[in-house]
Amino acid sequence: MRLEPVKRNCYRLPCTGKMRVEGLVYARPRLLSDITEDRSLEQLAQAAELPGVVAPVLGMPDIHEGFGLPIGGVMAVTEEGVISAGAVGMDINCGVRLLRTNLAADDFDRPTLRALMNSIEELVPTGIGKKGRHRGTISQLFEDVVHEGAEVVVAAGFGRQDDLEVIEESGYLAGAALKHVSRRAVKRGTGQLGTLGGGNHFIEIQRVEQVFDELTAEKFGIFEGQLAVMIHTGSRGFGHQICTDYSRSQVKAAAEYGVDLPDKGLACAPVESPAGRNYYAAMACAVNFAFANRQVITADIRQAFGQVLKMSENEMGLEVVYDVAHNIAKWENHRGQRLLVHRKGATRALPPGHPDNPPAYRDTGHPVLVPGSMGTASYVLVGTDLAAESFYSVNHGAGRTLSRRAAARSITREEFEAGMGEVLYNTRNYRDVVDEAPQAYKDIDQVVDTLADIGLTRKIARLRPLAVIKGKD
Repeated sequence: MRLEPVKRNCYRLPCTGKMRVEGLVYARPRLLSDITEDRSLEQLAQAAELPGVVAPVLGMPDIHEGFGLPIGGVMAVTEEGVISAGAVGMDINCGVRLLRTNLAADDFDRPTLRALMNSIEELVPTGIGKKGRHRGTISQLFEDVVHEGAEVVVAAGFGRQDDLEVIEESGYLAGAALKHVSRRAVKRGTGQLGTLGGGNHFIEIQRVEQVFDELTAEKFGIFEGQLAVMIHTGSRGFGHQICTDYSRSQVKAAAEYGVDLPDKGLACAPVESPAGRNYYAAMACAVNFAFANRQVITADIRQAFGQVLKMSENEMGLEVVYDVAHNIAKWENHRGQRLLVHRKGATRALPPGHPDNPPAYRDTGHPVLVPGSMGTASYVLVGTDLAAESFYSVNHGAGRTLSRRAAARSITREEFEAGMGEVLYNTRNYRDVVDEAPQAYKDIDQVVDTLADIGLTRKIARLRPLAVIKGKD
C-alpha cells in the first residue's frame, strides 16, 4: 500500500481497486516503518470498500493489524451504510478510567504501594475467565445493568452519583436489548462484573509527572506530584462472545444483502436491516456492561485504599476524572450528517464548547485518556476544533509492534526488567506478563506527539507508573 504525504504527520491512502473513499493515516516519520510492516494499511483500504463509508477512513498513530478494521482505525458510515462487528472489536467498550486523589505520590514508599496492590487484588479478580466477588449481589442486576449501564450499580452502592457525570455517555448507551444476545454470551458475562481480565487490561497506580497546561489541569483536578489510579478494562467475556457471534452471523447477512465483503473480518449488515439493528442492540448491552464494570472496580479500589491507608474517601479523593470508550460504534453528528462512527482502538476527543461534552467539561473539552505500556508514561489530552477532520477521534494508546506470541518468544527477563525499571508489578514470574512488556509497544511519546504536533490534540499532563496490576491470560 502506498502513502502520500498530505501535511506534517499526515498521509493519504489513495483510492485504489474497490475503495470507495480515501484513507488518512496520522504518523510521525519514525512510526511509518511499523505501519508498513503489517496488514494495517490493507485492512484500512478494505474498510474503505464498504457501502455507505464516509471519507476518510482513518488510521491513528497507534495503528496496527487487527481482525477486520485495524486497531487504531476509525470508520464512519451513513444511515444507508453498514455496521460491522469487526470494526468495533472483540472487547466492546474496552476503555480507560482515571481516578485522581488528594495525595502526594512521594508519600508512598514501595511497601505501601505493594500493600495497596495486594489489597486491590483481594477485591478485584484478575485474569481470564475470573468471576467477581460481588456476583451474588450483582448477578441479580445483570439484566438491568446491560440495559441501563453504570447507573444501576451506583444505585446498588458501588460508587457515587457524581461519578456518572464524568463518564462518556454518562455510562449508558441507549438501544440495548438483551434478547439479541446469545445464551452463551450471557453465561460468560454473568458474574464477571468487577473483574479486570487479562491481556492489556490493568490497574495502575501513577504519579502525575508533568503538567503541560496548568489551567486545564486544575479544572480536571490534576496537579504535579499527585497520586492517581488508572483502570483499563472492558466488557470481558460478555462482549467478546457478542463480537464472535455477530462476526459469524454478519457473513451470512452480508451475502443476503448483496454486500461484497473484502474480508470476513469486516462482516457487516446494513445499519437499518434487522441484522444490523440486532447487532447494535447487542453491542449496546456490552457497552453498558463495560461502563458498569469499571464503576464496580472503582468502588473496590476506593475500599482497598481505605483499608490500607486508614483514611476516609473524602480525605483520599479518588474521584473520577473521566471514563472513555475505545471499541464502540455510536451515532454522532459530523459535517451536517448523522453518522455511525466505528472506533476500534480509538477514542473520542471533543473540543472545548462542543455540546456533547459533559457539563463539567463543556468549556475545556473532556479529558482524553491515553495509556502507554506497563512501564511507560500515560497522557491526559484534550481535543481541538481541528480534530473535526478525524470525526473528533484520536489514538487510544501506544499500539503494539510485537504480537503477544512474538513478545513472549523474544523478550528476555533482563530486557523485561530493564523496561520496567522501578515499576512494581504483581507477579513473581515475568513470563505471566512479558507479552505486555514495554518493548512490545511503540514509543508513547512519539505516538502522542503525532497529533499534538499538528494541533489536533493538546497535552494536559503526563503520568508515570509506580505500580501495575495485570491479569494472566
